[in-house]
Amino acid sequence: MSKNTRIALVFGGFITAVAAALYPIFVYPLTHKDEYRQTQRINRSGINQEEVQPVGLKVWSDPFKPAEKR
Repeated sequence: MSKNTRIALVFGGFITAVAAALYPIFVYPLTHKDEYRQTQRINRSGINQEEVQPVGLKVWSDPFKPAEKR
């Protein structure tokens, strides 16, 4: 195997490993928003945000909900 081929395989393997690691972190959640929205709705049911929120911090809002126009 030539030196250039070996370098290309190592570099390609590194790129593949990085892409495989980033897929479940970035791509999957962006393509399955409804699933994440439903999970958070279930996880946060029965929690009063005002009671658990530290003083001086903004109350949690839905990151999937589009921003309201002013």
